[in-house]
Amino acid sequence: MRYLFLIVLIITKLNAQTELNFDKRFVESEDKWVAFEKDEDNSYPFGFIYIDSEAGLTLNYEGTFKISSNGEFIPTKLDSTSMKVRLEPNKVLVAFIPEKKFSELKINATPEWLKFYKTDENSIERLFKWGYMYNGWNECEKALTFLEKAEHINPKYKGLAVEIAFSYNCLKKYDKAEKILEEDIKLNSSDAYVSKEYIYTLTKNNKIDKAIQQYNSAKKLIKDKQYDAENCYNILQYFYIQKNKENFNKWHKELTTLKVQNKMIKDYAYRMKVEINK
Repeated sequence: MRYLFLIVLIITKLNAQTELNFDKRFVESEDKWVAFEKDEDNSYPFGFIYIDSEAGLTLNYEGTFKISSNGEFIPTKLDSTSMKVRLEPNKVLVAFIPEKKFSELKINATPEWLKFYKTDENSIERLFKWGYMYNGWNECEKALTFLEKAEHINPKYKGLAVEIAFSYNCLKKYDKAEKILEEDIKLNSSDAYVSKEYIYTLTKNNKIDKAIQQYNSAKKLIKDKQYDAENCYNILQYFYIQKNKENFNKWHKELTTLKVQNKMIKDYAYRMKVEINK
């Protein structure tokens, strides 16, 4: 009987530990109660993840909890009002808190305050911001679900076309992206971001002559120079993939004349230069 008791106790403890599976990214956790990996005090920080239309994905931090030997979640809530933390893209994984544990943590499935963040959810402004945010997390398929709804409301909404094109590029649907950007660049010829996305699309669609033409046009007409180096990099990368040493070196030389703010661009370009000139 003693050994049977020990086996039962071990199984109980194992079950308590397996209540939480830390396999969800922040972007998968919208409107979910989540727990983070336990800290040095063997406590699990927890809270509710939701979308703030201005801040994006946000954690409403509630406090911590410990898991007792019999699997009970024992909370230590914040003394004052909850703390809100903006969530940035990273590799942190969280666990969804099982609904059967909500009563132990003294939480409701849907927090009362959440309703204040759910107003105007179907407005074009909200839909665009949601799509923009999910594109920023590389969740482009999900981004499109919001952006396409926005498109049905007003296809000419500022910034919408290029954001949809970004989603298509992310999903490697370059033909669809190019079709959208062909029209958008006519309407927004001085928009640096539209031009950048258009050049990227053309290089991926093997239309390098048009990409170079757009690059040269952008350098002359667009005052905002923040994407010049990225545009140049996308063209030289095309020639690297094509193993065209002469044109690669030409565009690498062009890159050295530009102000490169992104160190990764400079590093990758250098590595490609070393490789192609072996």
